[in-house]
Amino acid sequence: MRRADDPASEGAAADGRVAGTVTVFAAASLTESFTRIGRDFEAANPGTRVTLNLAGSSALANQINQGAPADVFASAAPKNMATVTEAGNADGTPSVFARNQLVIAVPHGNPDGVTALADLTRPGVKVALCAEQVPCGAAARTTLGAAGVALTPVTLEQDVKGALAKVRLGEVDAALVYRTDARAASADVTGVEFAESARAVNDYPIVALTDAPNPAGARAFVAYVHSAPAQAVLAEAGFQAP
Repeated sequence: MRRADDPASEGAAADGRVAGTVTVFAAASLTESFTRIGRDFEAANPGTRVTLNLAGSSALANQINQGAPADVFASAAPKNMATVTEAGNADGTPSVFARNQLVIAVPHGNPDGVTALADLTRPGVKVALCAEQVPCGAAARTTLGAAGVALTPVTLEQDVKGALAKVRLGEVDAALVYRTDARAASADVTGVEFAESARAVNDYPIVALTDAPNPAGARAFVAYVHSAPAQAVLAEAGFQAP
């Protein structure tokens, strides 16, 4: 499997078979799961190659609407998907394939004893959030509001992996990230659950794109993401069923 900075996709279905490159624009929080799902899709469809472009959902939606060649868009929130559908760039109706919610990521072992959002307002505690235009940032603002917590982050990151990296590098004491991202980085961080995260559970929609270079491959990949093997990968990563 290749990443999107490799040569562009050239293939399409031939004689009813799925073939060629399928270019998938996917939210950064899907990195580990879609890397595995992409490989499984290739194994199930010999002659295919999945290329992933992984970034914040808002950035990906903008790229698609500006004409970037892509077959599939998987967003971390319906709002960013709506940007694509309203521009007429979705082939059909997006379908939700997973759900996710936030945890507080702290250094492994939770040295500061963080147990609730209010702990993030202690003097000297440095916190990273995602920028509000990306799904993890919008969810963070919703949960902070639900908890009545006023928090000033020291940095706003463009995707959830950026916020998590600040904790892993020791540049902040905590970050609000998805449960799945904290689980994937469990060697370095601890994910602290908090009740208010249930107020901002994110639905993840996926859709084939109108100008897909490989429309048959796009439809096949979307269908595969909903299949039992792919759903098992997502569940193992900590995603909730749609």
